[in-house]
Amino acid sequence: MSSGLRNVVVAQSGGPSPVINNSLRGIVEACQGYPSVFGRVFGAWHGIEGVLREELIDLSSQPTEEIALLRNTPGAGAIGTCRYKMKPEWTEDFERAVEVFRAHNVGYFFYIGGNDSMDTAQKVAALARSRGLELAATGVPKTIDNDVGDSEFKLVDHTPGYGSVARYWMSIVQQADEENRGSSPSDPVLVLQAMGRRVGFIAASARLADPQREMPLQIYLAESQLGLEDLADRVNEQVSRSGRAVVVVNEGMNLGNIGESKDAFGHTQFSSSRITVAQIVANYLNEGRLKAAGSARCQVPGTDQRTSMVFASTVDLDEAYAVGQKAVEIAVKDGEGYMATLLRAPGPFYTVLYDKVPLESVANSERKFPMDWISPDKVDVTDAFIRYAKPLIGEDWPSVPLVDGRQRFARLKRLFVEKKLNDYLPVGYRPKEGI
Repeated sequence: MSSGLRNVVVAQSGGPSPVINNSLRGIVEACQGYPSVFGRVFGAWHGIEGVLREELIDLSSQPTEEIALLRNTPGAGAIGTCRYKMKPEWTEDFERAVEVFRAHNVGYFFYIGGNDSMDTAQKVAALARSRGLELAATGVPKTIDNDVGDSEFKLVDHTPGYGSVARYWMSIVQQADEENRGSSPSDPVLVLQAMGRRVGFIAASARLADPQREMPLQIYLAESQLGLEDLADRVNEQVSRSGRAVVVVNEGMNLGNIGESKDAFGHTQFSSSRITVAQIVANYLNEGRLKAAGSARCQVPGTDQRTSMVFASTVDLDEAYAVGQKAVEIAVKDGEGYMATLLRAPGPFYTVLYDKVPLESVANSERKFPMDWISPDKVDVTDAFIRYAKPLIGEDWPSVPLVDGRQRFARLKRLFVEKKLNDYLPVGYRPKEGI
């Protein structure tokens, strides 16, 4: 391998998804296909924090089998993720990132993440250029919320990760309906809470469990802006008609102060809240507002929504891999400053096209759920949403390797490259003045 080759750093940020590691695999294997362009591939241990701390795992030295197993490994345990946001005023962090890249002869930076990650990649690359370092920064989209891009779906049709979470919700709503069907005399209402801070794509995917609308299913998106009184009226109407109701609520519904906490990006972490939206809804109904015998029960799936490989969409897995490959192609042919993207080809059959968009087009953006995909009664989604989402969930179970009956995940070796710089504490972890 020529000493003139520039090395690669790939990092992940934010909440993981069932398919995030297949994008990582796509990048690693695509780089191997350009031996005359890329040097060694390093994985930043826990995202941009790994860059700042100079904790880089040598991915080029990993066993081929372990890289292949990334396809069926959910979550972010392979190289870690982070929720560390490099604020514009933290100039030391940005300078340090460039210093680390220079010390390890890094010429290519791939950042797998959401809109905040695209913003970080863009700013780091811009500073590198101003410091005379040629650094091609390329983004790889990832979010289960499907909120990266524009509301017209012209920049990104959907993000890798969403199809798998949609399939998860299709499956658990089918099973929850069976539970509710059997226990309805004593528990006529079952409330399920879906992830989604302000955007209702995940909750909306519950409709995929019942596209013919045969279940007594109601879906409350944050965008519907319904309060508890409206919700109770609609649930009681459903129970009056059907004898029971399965209710899916968006965790981002505005039902007052629920004691939520914020992450480093300033995003609400509903999973860390003192009380959940589902609990509020169930408690409200059970305080004499449910006009039926029995009570409302609630169920709040947690991070299993994004770490259940058995529910992963095969379509999502394949697209996550391909978009990682596309990012490498972009870095080779177009240089820095882009994010790889998926677009839906026109026509009656589902096909995707892989393209690119400038990082600044998606940095700190947030797609909204189309209001015309919400039903007039505000407790359902329209057939237009079903047509959009259904192709993303696939039509078969993923192949998950087992050893002694247990799932076999990738186990990368912690082959950290030798540090060349002094130790560094990221600005966000330093004691604040006066404390």
